[in-house]
Amino acid sequence: MRMRHTTKARRGAAAAVLAAVMALTAAGCGDGGGGGDGKADGAGARASGKASAQRGEAKNRPQDQPPSGAIGEMKGPDGIALAITSVVRDEGGFVTVNGTLTNRGSRPFNAIHWLSKETEMKSRSSVSGASLVDASGKKRYLVLRDTDGECLCSTGLTNIKPSESRPVFAQFPAPPADVNEVDFQLPTMPSVHVKISG
Repeated sequence: MRMRHTTKARRGAAAAVLAAVMALTAAGCGDGGGGGDGKADGAGARASGKASAQRGEAKNRPQDQPPSGAIGEMKGPDGIALAITSVVRDEGGFVTVNGTLTNRGSRPFNAIHWLSKETEMKSRSSVSGASLVDASGKKRYLVLRDTDGECLCSTGLTNIKPSESRPVFAQFPAPPADVNEVDFQLPTMPSVHVKISG
């Protein structure tokens, strides 16, 4: 008989403890909706919202933004970067691409991989292999040549030391007047989408 009363008492105590725990849990979960002063929960919500916004901004921000003053940038192997500063349509039916080549690597750079494979060029280090691509018109425009067969582009791009920058240019036949966006391409480098001005 005494055993039965002890078991009942233990069950009652356990039930009371369980009920108290459940009540506290319910109160803790429900308080964030507006109960109490809400200062701690409000601060937590603001911090959480700010973190979410920052994650959203980082996700939407372009990973490879061009440097200041450039309209596009190409990054190649060994730390080579080419910032495109202008793509201008001239009255004579040309488009001139201007940029700055920078060696951000640790070794001197020679532009031997950027040569055109179509003709034998006098300069062994140039941007003669560059091209403009009109994706909508499905046309590729190659660097122009002078009467001696030399490219109308930067040549002598040899022994560019680490941290050194050099200006570069290349001239192309102009696409039709209604084409104002093209892809600038250079061997070993990813292409960059640019707008034509002028």
